[in-house]
Amino acid sequence: MTNEKKILKNKVYLYMTEFFAGTAVMAVELCASRLMAPYFSSSQIVWTIIIGTIMIAMALGNIYGGRSADRDPNPDRLYRRLLIAAVWIAAIPVLGKYIILGVSALMIFSVNQGFLIWAAFASCFIIFVFPLFLLGTVTPSLVKYTTDSLEDNGKTVGMLGAFNTIGSIIGTFLPTFVSIPAVGTAITFLIFSGVLLLIAVIYFIAARSHWKLLALCLVLFVICCVFGNSDRFAFWEDDLTYEGESVYNYLQVRENDRQVILSTNVLFGVQSVKNKVDGLTGMYYDYAMVAPLMAGSAADGSRDILILGMGSGTYAVQCSRYFQDLNIEGVEIDEKIVDLSRRYFDLPESVPVTVYDGRAYLQAVEGKYDVIMVDAYQDITIPYQMSSVEFFSMVRDHLRDGGVMVVNMNMKGSGEGAINDYLADTIDLVFQDVYTVDVPGTTNRELFASDSGRMTERLAQSLAGLSDSEQDRELHALMNRLQAHLVPYNGRDRILTDDQAPVELLGMKVIDELIAEEVAYYREVYERDGLSGLLDQVL
Repeated sequence: MTNEKKILKNKVYLYMTEFFAGTAVMAVELCASRLMAPYFSSSQIVWTIIIGTIMIAMALGNIYGGRSADRDPNPDRLYRRLLIAAVWIAAIPVLGKYIILGVSALMIFSVNQGFLIWAAFASCFIIFVFPLFLLGTVTPSLVKYTTDSLEDNGKTVGMLGAFNTIGSIIGTFLPTFVSIPAVGTAITFLIFSGVLLLIAVIYFIAARSHWKLLALCLVLFVICCVFGNSDRFAFWEDDLTYEGESVYNYLQVRENDRQVILSTNVLFGVQSVKNKVDGLTGMYYDYAMVAPLMAGSAADGSRDILILGMGSGTYAVQCSRYFQDLNIEGVEIDEKIVDLSRRYFDLPESVPVTVYDGRAYLQAVEGKYDVIMVDAYQDITIPYQMSSVEFFSMVRDHLRDGGVMVVNMNMKGSGEGAINDYLADTIDLVFQDVYTVDVPGTTNRELFASDSGRMTERLAQSLAGLSDSEQDRELHALMNRLQAHLVPYNGRDRILTDDQAPVELLGMKVIDELIAEEVAYYREVYERDGLSGLLDQVL
């Protein structure tokens, strides 16, 4: 009996091969979402692309693995594939980010619609199809090697399926709750690559063959470990104050002489900004500060504000700076963002923040507020559960008489039927009065909604009552400009519900518009002068 046949007689080893192959598949899938998210978002669209691409690769691997095992039942072929898959997965942290940016740079000049879909699909295909195709060959090959007779082949195949499923379960939970939060996406790739490599190494040591291939793969794996153990997604940035990952987000803090900026996505702008100099920010936070002036107040003159999507706390800090007698609390789903808000963005400990989903929080509490700020929309990842009639009805039920909801809608499109139109129509169905105002120089639109019928009247009264201090004069001037540009909103029938809220597809249309605007000049240069002319402009 040959050495490799001896190890194949050990069913436990074969079952463990199946187990760790299943673990690696799910771990790579989850790491794929984290690798892609900083560039393409973590929306359902991107998840669909990842899952669909991986399933295609696995299906093709199943077909090839079965035919290969029937044609040449030499187990060396399977474990060579495991070696190659392990090295490829280890190389993803080294090369994956460059591939994504390279594909995006090429496609941004050639794709007019659905850029996010096509760039994400092409990147996912190049990076993940081949190693997952190789892992897809494991199960049919092992069926060939573990089945001794037709009498127990059902039991054997069932055991292989069970080990694969259990491995997949471990590969689902371990990266999400342990390895990615603890050591990051890059090292998680390396960990599960190393496990696959170890399985193959054990086989070839037992078989006493393929020493040169083993040595080459081990050297390549070590090189990948040396150069791929960084969690830096924005690798071109040299002066980041902070870069890391949480359970929900890629996080990046950078600062300059004027601002501290929090980003959760490399390609789609910023999430929060703090000005180092006291005063108005020049951003949507200033416009949203009109909400407390529109709302009624308690008998003692105080007002309670709830912020759903606290982020780095800039809105809370600005409201505290300009208004007295405010009780502010926030809800933020990402605990690490809360930590960063205290560390880099001066959010005081006196402002309580609950780490929870915004809608789930409203379901759990009975309190009522004078102002509820909804600021949970982040690039294309607009949570559908916080975009529906049911959600906005819940917000309305948590407002006091005269209370105001303010919503920061950050994807202002130019055409009919953009995501902001759907959100505004949905809100208009719930509230009696709705007003909107565009924030100059940005893609933000602020929406104010109430059932009081007195928002503009209260705003005028509040402005008349502001003091003549330098700070209040600055605020007064901005609020007067805002008041002049408030537009009453008359909704149509574009309604989002819990059952039907295609926010990702609607948001993608706006992303296409924004990208087209940003690259229009460079596209003209490319079409006129070719690649060399483009490089001259960029470099």
